[in-house]
Amino acid sequence: MTTPAPTLRITQGFTFEAAHFLPRVPDTHRCRRMHGHSYKVELTLEGAVDPATGFVADFFDIEAVFAPLLARLDHYCLNDVEGLDNPTAENIAVWIWARVKPALPQLAGVRVYETPLSFAEYAGG
Repeated sequence: MTTPAPTLRITQGFTFEAAHFLPRVPDTHRCRRMHGHSYKVELTLEGAVDPATGFVADFFDIEAVFAPLLARLDHYCLNDVEGLDNPTAENIAVWIWARVKPALPQLAGVRVYETPLSFAEYAGG
């Protein structure tokens, strides 16, 4: 009798620095002005552990998939990135999901931290 492989969640984190402003908030809102954040992104994958490798997914593969996106975000004004004209943490999370999910079908969630204590999380749908 074969024991089924356990299902686990794994998370790979990334950081980047970027500027942005929120064009859809009132003129009096402080985030209407250009400012920057030290962003943290977490990609969470869920799946069965491969009995041969012991992995849900190889962290190096996750890094390779996210690298082109990281290059488009790090040290840029996010408002200038195609698809991020209103770069809230929520919109950034959805933007990342749409670009990562096709290459990482086990993707279960994307978290985007604007500060160490505030984040948006998207799980598809």
